[in-house]
Amino acid sequence: MSEAAKTKDNFWLYVGGTVITLLIVITVVKQSENEKFAPIKQQLEEETAQMNIRVLN
Repeated sequence: MSEAAKTKDNFWLYVGGTVITLLIVITVVKQSENEKFAPIKQQLEEETAQMNIRVLN
């Protein structure tokens, strides 16, 4: 029993490491998507700004 008491169960350490790794991967993927679509978003914002011209009488 003394050996069983000395060994440490690392289950929660592995679960925590896996969760943190998944969060990092998701963040990196989202960031790359944002960078990829940034020029399209900028173009849409410019078109919206051009469409919002007010006509003064």
